[in-house]
Amino acid sequence: MAGDQMHVLSALDSAKTQWYHFTAIVIAGMGFFTDAYDLFCISLVTKLIGRVYYTADGASKPGSLPPNVSAAVNGVAFVGTLTGQLFFGWLGDRVGRKSVYGMTLLLMIICSVASGLSFGDTPTSVMATLCFFRFWLGFGIGGDYPLSATIMSDATIMSEYANKRTRGAFIAAVFAMQGFGILAGGAVAIGITAIFRSRFPAPPFAADPAASTPPQADYVWRLILMFGALPAALTFYWRMRMPETARYTAIVAKNAERAAADMSKVLQVKITAEQAEMASPVDKPFTSKPFGLFSGEFARRHGFHLLGTTSTWLLLDIAYYSQNLFQKDIFSAIGWIPEAKTMSALDELYHIARAQTLIALCGTVPGYWFTVALIDVVGRFKIQAAGFFMMTAFMLALAVPYDHWTAAGNQIGFVVLYALTFFFANFGPNATTFIVPAEIYPARLRATCHGISAASGKVGAIVGSFGFLYLAQSPDPAKAAAHGYPPGIGVRNSLFALAGCSLLGFLLTFLVPEPKGKSLEEMSRENEVGQP
Repeated sequence: MAGDQMHVLSALDSAKTQWYHFTAIVIAGMGFFTDAYDLFCISLVTKLIGRVYYTADGASKPGSLPPNVSAAVNGVAFVGTLTGQLFFGWLGDRVGRKSVYGMTLLLMIICSVASGLSFGDTPTSVMATLCFFRFWLGFGIGGDYPLSATIMSDATIMSEYANKRTRGAFIAAVFAMQGFGILAGGAVAIGITAIFRSRFPAPPFAADPAASTPPQADYVWRLILMFGALPAALTFYWRMRMPETARYTAIVAKNAERAAADMSKVLQVKITAEQAEMASPVDKPFTSKPFGLFSGEFARRHGFHLLGTTSTWLLLDIAYYSQNLFQKDIFSAIGWIPEAKTMSALDELYHIARAQTLIALCGTVPGYWFTVALIDVVGRFKIQAAGFFMMTAFMLALAVPYDHWTAAGNQIGFVVLYALTFFFANFGPNATTFIVPAEIYPARLRATCHGISAASGKVGAIVGSFGFLYLAQSPDPAKAAAHGYPPGIGVRNSLFALAGCSLLGFLLTFLVPEPKGKSLEEMSRENEVGQP
């Protein structure tokens, strides 16, 4: 038996990295591309929606979304995402990763299109319809997080001893597609806006309030939201052709014959059902007895791990989503984006999209790919700890001399430091909080635990999207009331709060183990003998 097992491992080892792994990265990664596009493109168009639907006749400044509407439009997708992560993570461990994978993508396609078709007789009905479909869009996106991570974790480790050295890079490459999704959101907004600006030129609001928002501007935000359905639709066919992960089939479904067939197809080596059974760590004398999520055995083995993965993801997303969703407001506050009344509605969208695309290009995207290149060299723990630490440092560098950065001529320095916080978020905890939960939990609970960790992160995103919107308002009641908000603590103090979240994330990182160079069974401890 030992010889047969070594034969299996030798066959798997000789397979090394296969073309299938890169195919899986693209297929799973396009889901994350779509996720990021759909979640963040809304921040580009909220000011335009405010102008289209909430500009009052005779007003001295362009219309904007009321506080409660703005919070709902920005945050409702994250409520859906949180729900979807818990539900689809649980469902993926019950019926299989593949069975649920296509369902999430189909939901995203339908709701992306429906979001752009949010019509109504009044602004309130349009916003209500938009929020309804964005909730269900978020629900589908939520399923993509645990399933994509688990599929890549299971798939890249089928060649156990060969690919455990590159597993982190494969999963990170899937997640790095988020960066291109954010970048695509800005690029699509710039392209569509440029076309409409050239076809329907409009004067600044200060020159002609009524003409500054042409009727055709209502189509612009709808087209930007609907574009998210395109990459999802292109991916759907290939996602349905992916086999179920062999680890789920062998360990959870206990179908060694099916697992052997899938492994043979994927790795291009001949593997029999008997060999797959012997390669599986289930029901062998050295294997622990199955235990549930709420069992004492799980708490003993993974209780602190779950606390670490949930808390660090929560804290990261409070800071990350606050910065991402409201960077246009921060850039306006420091004067990097011109005052709204000096531009037409489409000019304002163009400037916002250009600013956010520049940040994505210089900070967000490079950070993701630094993680891909170095995660299996440096390790998850060091990247996450260093990322949280540097985020704290740069946020303090923005907050302490905030008055200096808002002075004329100093905005570029602020933008550079702001971009560096995004760089170290992505070359840091934004990537590792996604990767580690896919590696350290048992196969039968892997998607569930990843879903719980990711849902905790989305609680942070909800706190960031709803809380930062109010906190960042001026502490001067008159200035805050002018925008329809109660007084807040201001942008400077909000940056101090985000720095505090990052510092706490750094400390809680010490609860998370280092999976670099270890197999999934070593990390999940599935080969240990159960405790009596």
